[in-house]
Amino acid sequence: MDLTLDVENYKLNIRSAGLIIHNNKVLVHDNINADYYCLPGGRVAIGENSEETIKRELKEELGKEVEVLEDASTIENFFEMNNTKYHEIYFVHKLEFKDDEDKKIEYTLDNMEGKDYLKYKWLDINKIEEYKILPKCLKRVIKDAKFPVHCINDDLINKE
Repeated sequence: MDLTLDVENYKLNIRSAGLIIHNNKVLVHDNINADYYCLPGGRVAIGENSEETIKRELKEELGKEVEVLEDASTIENFFEMNNTKYHEIYFVHKLEFKDDEDKKIEYTLDNMEGKDYLKYKWLDINKIEEYKILPKCLKRVIKDAKFPVHCINDDLINKE
């Protein structure tokens, strides 16, 4: 069971995401039905820590084994989607593929769970400002590459 709870007029999410960088490019999750990118990952399951989550998620989504190199960021993320307000705790781990051949990947990857609308692309970090990446403070985390970073992303300011 994923750690998503309804609390008053919010949903509380606990998520884990992976930051993989190769040749100055970052791997992102691209949902072709959305107008933004995010890091690959997913919700933490009850009884699971965020490192186990990101390893499980990338095995399920990409069919790839990863190792956690370090904690990159913890983001307190407040946003609204589909008329629902979210309070999300977002753990970002710097990762690397375990397999040496996977470390050479720079092409678009398909979702292994049969979700054809999900693709995993590499974005040039030098052009990171040109992309819509959520949560917004991830751009700074990716560009600065000085870990760990704590940031607060509040897209609900002035909306209440």
